[in-house]
Amino acid sequence: MRKIVFDIETSNQFSEVGSGDPAALDLSVICIHDSETDEYTSYLQEDLGSLWKILEGADMLIGFNSDHFDIPLLNKYYPGDLTNIKSLDLLKEIHASLGRRIKLDIIAEATLGEKKSGHGLDAIKWWRAVEKQKVIDYCIQDVKVTKKIYDYARKHGKVKYKDLGKIKEIKLDTSKWEEKKDSTLTHTMGF
Repeated sequence: MRKIVFDIETSNQFSEVGSGDPAALDLSVICIHDSETDEYTSYLQEDLGSLWKILEGADMLIGFNSDHFDIPLLNKYYPGDLTNIKSLDLLKEIHASLGRRIKLDIIAEATLGEKKSGHGLDAIKWWRAVEKQKVIDYCIQDVKVTKKIYDYARKHGKVKYKDLGKIKEIKLDTSKWEEKKDSTLTHTMGF
Protein backbone atom coordinates (compact mmCIF):
# COMPACT_ATOMS: atom_id res chain seq x y z
CA MET A 1 0.00 0.00 0.00
CA ARG A 2 1.44 3.35 -1.05
CA LYS A 3 0.93 5.88 1.74
CA ILE A 4 1.62 9.60 1.49
CA VAL A 5 1.98 11.40 4.81
CA PHE A 6 1.70 15.12 4.19
CA ASP A 7 1.41 18.59 5.66
CA ILE A 8 0.81 22.03 4.19
CA GLU A 9 2.01 25.47 5.20
CA THR A 10 0.34 28.64 4.00
CA SER A 11 1.57 32.14 3.22
CA ASN A 12 -1.38 33.81 4.95
CA GLN A 13 -3.92 33.21 7.72
CA PHE A 14 -7.71 33.18 8.07
CA SER A 15 -7.87 36.64 9.65
CA GLU A 16 -6.21 38.11 6.55
CA VAL A 17 -8.55 36.51 4.02
CA GLY A 18 -11.77 37.17 5.95
CA SER A 19 -12.87 33.54 5.74
CA GLY A 20 -12.64 30.30 7.69
CA ASP A 21 -12.50 28.32 4.45
CA PRO A 22 -9.06 26.70 3.99
CA ALA A 23 -9.39 27.14 0.21
CA ALA A 24 -9.30 30.92 0.77
CA LEU A 25 -5.68 30.60 1.93
CA ASP A 26 -2.60 30.39 -0.27
CA LEU A 27 -0.24 27.45 -0.15
CA SER A 28 3.43 28.18 0.46
CA VAL A 29 4.71 24.58 0.63
CA ILE A 30 3.50 21.00 0.90
CA CYS A 31 5.85 18.35 2.26
CA ILE A 32 5.33 14.63 1.97
CA HIS A 33 6.71 11.26 2.97
CA ASP A 34 6.19 8.67 0.24
CA SER A 35 6.17 5.11 1.58
CA GLU A 36 7.17 3.83 -1.86
CA THR A 37 10.49 5.70 -1.87
CA ASP A 38 10.81 6.27 1.92
CA GLU A 39 11.79 9.87 1.11
CA TYR A 40 10.67 13.25 2.40
CA THR A 41 10.17 15.87 -0.31
CA SER A 42 8.80 19.39 -0.56
CA TYR A 43 6.81 21.18 -3.25
CA LEU A 44 6.28 24.89 -3.64
CA GLN A 45 3.23 26.18 -5.54
CA GLU A 46 5.16 26.21 -8.81
CA ASP A 47 6.16 22.53 -8.28
CA LEU A 48 2.66 21.14 -7.76
CA GLY A 49 2.49 19.64 -11.25
CA SER A 50 5.12 17.06 -10.27
CA LEU A 51 3.25 16.26 -7.02
CA TRP A 52 -0.04 15.30 -8.69
CA LYS A 53 1.32 12.09 -10.23
CA ILE A 54 2.58 10.98 -6.80
CA LEU A 55 -0.74 11.68 -5.11
CA GLU A 56 -2.66 9.99 -7.91
CA GLY A 57 -0.56 6.85 -7.36
CA ALA A 58 -1.27 6.82 -3.62
CA ASP A 59 -3.56 4.35 -1.91
CA MET A 60 -3.93 6.63 1.10
CA LEU A 61 -3.21 10.19 2.22
CA ILE A 62 -2.32 10.59 5.90
CA GLY A 63 -2.32 13.87 7.77
CA PHE A 64 -3.30 15.68 10.95
CA ASN A 65 -6.43 17.81 10.49
CA SER A 66 -5.99 17.03 6.81
CA ASP A 67 -9.63 16.30 5.93
CA HIS A 68 -10.70 19.66 7.32
CA PHE A 69 -7.71 21.80 6.31
CA ASP A 70 -5.00 20.38 4.04
CA ILE A 71 -7.09 18.50 1.46
CA PRO A 72 -9.63 21.32 0.89
CA LEU A 73 -6.74 23.79 0.48
CA LEU A 74 -4.79 21.50 -1.86
CA ASN A 75 -7.94 20.76 -3.88
CA LYS A 76 -7.99 24.46 -4.81
CA TYR A 77 -4.87 23.81 -6.90
CA TYR A 78 -5.59 20.28 -8.12
CA PRO A 79 -7.51 19.90 -11.40
CA GLY A 80 -9.39 16.83 -10.08
CA ASP A 81 -10.80 15.93 -6.66
CA LEU A 82 -8.36 14.67 -4.03
CA THR A 83 -11.22 13.56 -1.77
CA ASN A 84 -11.50 10.51 -4.03
CA ILE A 85 -8.24 9.18 -2.57
CA LYS A 86 -8.62 7.33 0.74
CA SER A 87 -7.69 9.69 3.54
CA LEU A 88 -6.75 9.07 7.14
CA ASP A 89 -6.94 12.18 9.29
CA LEU A 90 -5.29 11.39 12.62
CA LEU A 91 -7.03 14.30 14.33
CA LYS A 92 -10.41 13.00 13.15
CA GLU A 93 -9.56 9.54 14.55
CA ILE A 94 -8.46 11.03 17.88
CA HIS A 95 -11.58 13.21 18.07
CA ALA A 96 -13.82 10.20 17.35
CA SER A 97 -12.25 8.27 20.24
CA LEU A 98 -11.71 11.06 22.76
CA GLY A 99 -14.59 13.38 21.91
CA ARG A 100 -12.42 16.44 21.50
CA ARG A 101 -9.61 17.82 19.38
CA ILE A 102 -6.01 17.91 20.58
CA LYS A 103 -3.02 19.67 19.05
CA LEU A 104 -0.39 17.61 17.24
CA ASP A 105 2.29 18.94 19.59
CA ILE A 106 0.46 17.60 22.68
CA ILE A 107 0.11 14.15 21.11
CA ALA A 108 3.73 14.15 19.89
CA GLU A 109 5.16 15.13 23.26
CA ALA A 110 3.26 12.48 25.22
CA THR A 111 3.46 9.71 22.61
CA LEU A 112 6.93 10.23 21.16
CA GLY A 113 8.70 12.43 23.68
CA GLU A 114 9.33 15.11 21.08
CA LYS A 115 7.85 18.47 20.16
CA LYS A 116 7.17 20.27 16.92
CA SER A 117 9.86 22.71 15.84
CA GLY A 118 7.54 25.71 15.70
CA HIS A 119 4.00 26.91 15.01
CA GLY A 120 2.11 27.51 11.77
CA LEU A 121 2.18 31.27 12.41
CA ASP A 122 5.98 31.08 12.61
CA ALA A 123 5.99 29.49 9.17
CA ILE A 124 4.00 32.41 7.76
CA LYS A 125 6.51 34.90 9.27
CA TRP A 126 9.45 32.93 7.87
CA TRP A 127 7.79 32.76 4.45
CA ARG A 128 7.27 36.52 4.39
CA ALA A 129 10.90 37.03 5.44
CA VAL A 130 11.85 34.91 2.39
CA GLU A 131 13.23 32.16 4.62
CA LYS A 132 11.75 29.41 2.43
CA GLN A 133 14.13 26.69 3.60
CA LYS A 134 13.14 27.36 7.21
CA VAL A 135 9.47 26.85 6.25
CA ILE A 136 10.31 23.66 4.35
CA ASP A 137 12.34 22.29 7.27
CA TYR A 138 9.49 23.07 9.68
CA CYS A 139 6.93 21.43 7.39
CA ILE A 140 9.07 18.31 6.89
CA GLN A 141 9.47 18.04 10.67
CA ASP A 142 5.66 18.08 11.00
CA VAL A 143 5.42 15.30 8.41
CA LYS A 144 8.02 13.26 10.32
CA VAL A 145 6.08 13.71 13.57
CA THR A 146 2.78 12.82 11.89
CA LYS A 147 4.33 9.69 10.35
CA LYS A 148 5.79 8.60 13.70
CA ILE A 149 2.41 9.08 15.39
CA TYR A 150 0.69 7.10 12.63
CA ASP A 151 3.26 4.28 12.93
CA TYR A 152 2.97 4.28 16.74
CA ALA A 153 -0.83 4.12 16.59
CA ARG A 154 -0.75 1.25 14.07
CA LYS A 155 1.66 -0.71 16.26
CA HIS A 156 0.06 -0.02 19.66
CA GLY A 157 -3.60 0.81 18.87
CA LYS A 158 -3.32 4.05 20.83
CA VAL A 159 -1.62 7.40 21.18
CA LYS A 160 -0.99 9.43 24.32
CA TYR A 161 -1.60 12.96 25.53
CA LYS A 162 -0.95 14.95 28.67
CA ASP A 163 -3.98 16.18 30.62
CA LEU A 164 -3.53 18.15 33.84
CA GLY A 165 0.00 16.84 34.17
CA LYS A 166 -0.94 13.16 33.69
CA ILE A 167 -0.19 11.05 30.63
CA LYS A 168 -3.39 9.50 29.31
CA GLU A 169 -4.06 7.10 26.45
CA ILE A 170 -6.42 7.43 23.51
CA LYS A 171 -7.44 4.02 22.17
CA LEU A 172 -7.66 3.91 18.37
CA ASP A 173 -9.10 1.16 16.20
CA THR A 174 -6.47 0.92 13.49
CA SER A 175 -7.67 -2.42 12.09
CA LYS A 176 -9.16 -0.90 8.92
CA TRP A 177 -6.74 1.97 8.40
CA GLU A 178 -4.80 0.23 5.66
CA GLU A 179 -7.68 -1.44 3.81
CA LYS A 180 -7.57 -0.42 0.17
CA LYS A 181 -10.34 1.69 -1.32
CA ASP A 182 -11.29 1.72 -4.98
CA SER A 183 -10.42 5.13 -6.35
CA THR A 184 -12.46 7.10 -8.84
CA LEU A 185 -9.77 9.78 -9.08
CA THR A 186 -9.67 12.02 -12.10
CA HIS A 187 -6.05 11.88 -13.18
CA THR A 188 -4.17 14.91 -14.43
CA MET A 189 -2.11 12.87 -16.87
CA GLY A 190 -3.11 13.35 -20.52
CA PHE A 191 -5.99 11.42 -22.04
